[in-house]
Amino acid sequence: MQHKILVVDDEQSIRELITFNLEKAGFQVLCAEDGLEALSLVQAKVDLVILDLMLPEIDGLEVCRRLKSEQQTAGIPVIMLTAKDEEIDKILGLELGADDYLTKPFSPRELVARIKAVLRRSSKEISSIGQLSIGDLKMNFNSYEVFLGKESLELTPKEYELLKLFLTNIGKAYSREQLLDQIWGYEYYGDTRTVDVHIRHLRAKLSGDPKVSDAIETIRGVGYRFTNIK
Repeated sequence: MQHKILVVDDEQSIRELITFNLEKAGFQVLCAEDGLEALSLVQAKVDLVILDLMLPEIDGLEVCRRLKSEQQTAGIPVIMLTAKDEEIDKILGLELGADDYLTKPFSPRELVARIKAVLRRSSKEISSIGQLSIGDLKMNFNSYEVFLGKESLELTPKEYELLKLFLTNIGKAYSREQLLDQIWGYEYYGDTRTVDVHIRHLRAKLSGDPKVSDAIETIRGVGYRFTNIK
């Protein structure tokens, strides 16, 4: 199957560079030069969005927020592409649900590798074991739903995958590197703080029941584990 990629960047030279390399790698490419056009084109059922941060009309962070807040587009992977390398920009992108982050200038080969890795993760079949309940926390692997008591939780794809990994491996400790490999599906080129960002966001969404949010334990010098809820 030929995957359709939406490239959003206001620089024509960047769009042309990415388009050339993605088409060479076998992808179908759509392009947008501003945030409004991107939101319009994403309705064309794209498989992944490469999203620049600094855009006219609507910036990349707002585009990402809107994509991840709508049920029909929340599952579309987003790779942030930007000239900015400040920590706050990276953290904001990850908090909003971006799946990856690449800073300009970048290697086209690295970008293609990241796209393939993200697509592998997003297309992986959801487990068909049904529903898993831990205390008041319930996950339905068929409907991709998570409930805390009667409240439906809106998790990003990475938050969902992290929680699913923890709940199906209670008590098992994972290093940040292991989580990057299992959830992101490749050796992350950035630092492991992306895991900390997603864990912090996941804990916040589970905070309606402190017993559940506290069950995600930080293991100093190692990583994280989910302990059984008593």
